[in-house]
Amino acid sequence: MKIAVLSCFYPYRGGISQFNACLCGELEKTHTVKAFNFKRQYPEFLFPGKTQYVTADDEAVPVQSEPLLDTANPFSYLSTLKAIRAWQPDLLIVRYWMSYFAPSLGYITRHMKKHCTVVSILDNVIPHEQHFFDKPFTRYFLKGSHGYVTLCEAVAGDLLRLKPDAEYRVIQHPLYSHFGQKTGREEAERRLGLQPGKKNILFFGLIREYKGLDILIDAFKGLGEGYQLIIAGEPYGSFEPYRKQIEESGCQDRIRTFLYYVRDSQVKDFFSAADVTVLPYRSATQSGISSVSYHFEVPMIVTDVGGMKETIGDRGTGILADSIGPEAIRRAVQHFFSDPQIAANCITEIRKEKERLSWGAFCRELIDFSCQLNNTIRK
Repeated sequence: MKIAVLSCFYPYRGGISQFNACLCGELEKTHTVKAFNFKRQYPEFLFPGKTQYVTADDEAVPVQSEPLLDTANPFSYLSTLKAIRAWQPDLLIVRYWMSYFAPSLGYITRHMKKHCTVVSILDNVIPHEQHFFDKPFTRYFLKGSHGYVTLCEAVAGDLLRLKPDAEYRVIQHPLYSHFGQKTGREEAERRLGLQPGKKNILFFGLIREYKGLDILIDAFKGLGEGYQLIIAGEPYGSFEPYRKQIEESGCQDRIRTFLYYVRDSQVKDFFSAADVTVLPYRSATQSGISSVSYHFEVPMIVTDVGGMKETIGDRGTGILADSIGPEAIRRAVQHFFSDPQIAANCITEIRKEKERLSWGAFCRELIDFSCQLNNTIRK
């Protein structure tokens, strides 16, 4: 089968690009695949982080792609469409995670729908930080696909609220495996300059308001001297409110911050040092951080939002906080460390999930769903 994938690839950085690289790498084992990339993903003034692109310090694996789509230039929509159509794919896969991309991606999918099967992988249907135009833009985009893949039931629910007749399949986020293997805890702590002998709590990934870092810092204030909080990731927006919160916490000597985009080769140090990963999200669909935590066999503490319960709480790979707030997070942390058997049981369940959540399994189910759609279209 000839499969075109339209999304962001190297030299763009971040979880979406990493996912796409893994997806294409797996599909290429049994199909002919071509990656169609953005020429410009966002205008710089719209991007909240330091840079959209890999830097000299990053270790992202280059992926061959054709950079064509400029989301801010409608003339590029037509040229991208022509290039994809000229390649004559049997299947077009598109990633969708933000309504900003609806006009560009929707234009292409709506015109490609006559020529091949179109499947959209939906990271989000309703974004975490909402705007008045999200729903109409997303409805426009959704009309261009024959079917949809969501990574959790929560996103499937959002999809059905906007498009009740949608053909969809839920396929859970596969595990990232390109970060290397876990190293010794003492070695990781030494490389990161952490205090040894502490109970290490990890908050990892891009720092955004909906991810609840402020909740975790407040929760940490009530924990004893034996605990250490590790905050690792690039802030999207100002970190100053969090910095002030840390300074006023009275335990800033046990809170370590690494405020930058973490290179692939450094990821293993943070997860090798961690006892538990905490995701105190105010809202969520699914989280790529949970896939990284699975890879390194680090249990998680999560809030009951979006797909977090189904992917973690229901499967026994971590602990579900009973509400969204500092007290609930603190109780969950204390419960996790109250008995070593809790962590051991979580790790046992994580190992079962690692066998299930491979890229091969994800791609087989994706192709099966695409063939099912194609059979329906031809009837």
